Amino acid sequence: GQSMLARVVRRVQRARLVDQVVVATSTSSADEAIVLECERLRIGSFRGDEQDVLDRYYRTAVHFRAPVIVRITSDCPLIEPKIVVRVVAAFQAAQPDYASNTLDRSYPRGLDTEVMSLDALARAWAEAPEPYQRVHVTPYFYQNPALFALLSVRQQRDDSQHRWTVDTPEDLAFVRQIYEHMGGGDGFGWEDVLALLEREPGLAAINSSMQQKALHEG
Repeated sequence: GQSMLARVVRRVQRARLVDQVVVATSTSSADEAIVLECERLRIGSFRGDEQDVLDRYYRTAVHFRAPVIVRITSDCPLIEPKIVVRVVAAFQAAQPDYASNTLDRSYPRGLDTEVMSLDALARAWAEAPEPYQRVHVTPYFYQNPALFALLSVRQQRDDSQHRWTVDTPEDLAFVRQIYEHMGGGDGFGWEDVLALLEREPGLAAINSSMQQKALHEG
């Protein structure tokens, strides 16, 4: 009953260390619907290049005068506010150029949180030469550890085998099942999803055969 974007926005808004949630979308006419949804959700949006997403991110950050950027992708409708807060807090404590829970995965795919300074983003924007580095926004950071101070945020347990992102119809069917089991609201947490999958292991089979695309595949 809600758009995936609305699910992501409302969950991220519960992350207490995030001051403002905005959407970086493209100038494509197809994305007019995203701008209208942002207006309905009463959040800001910025429109930039459709293919050069790194440029779009940088210009969005400058437009909203954000000294620190928290990157959440819009295909993660199970994004966990507590994990977002954990990564942001780790960034604030250590002051690296870039912090993420994806450098050494221990959380389910789909809870990805990346935090970077505007200065670091500006350097990546100016220097990243490869098209895939610009489509995916942040590869230039973790592919150049000599240029950037990187911080990996992980948990002791390894839950990285879970796939909670939405790239395929099977992924969407999985997430819809999760929301249906949770009553359709957004108030549940990622531990609730883990507990549900333990009780209903067949749910994970819905998209268990999906393979994540390589960076170079776009």
